[in-house]
Amino acid sequence: MDFMTVQQASELWEVSPRRVHKLCADGRIKGAVKISGVWLLPSDSQKPADARINSGKYIVFRNKNE
Repeated sequence: MDFMTVQQASELWEVSPRRVHKLCADGRIKGAVKISGVWLLPSDSQKPADARINSGKYIVFRNKNE
């Protein structure tokens, strides 16, 4: 099985490395393992969906008057 690092995943998914660490720690990436303090993710991992969005649709609440 091939693995990728947190840095590689962050570049692939266009998020910060800290966000990838948090996703791993929360168990949201299947197959992610922590070895000697380093997270390794399966190379075929997909970026998890944003858990804050329940309807599947992102709504912008700023600038309601426009």
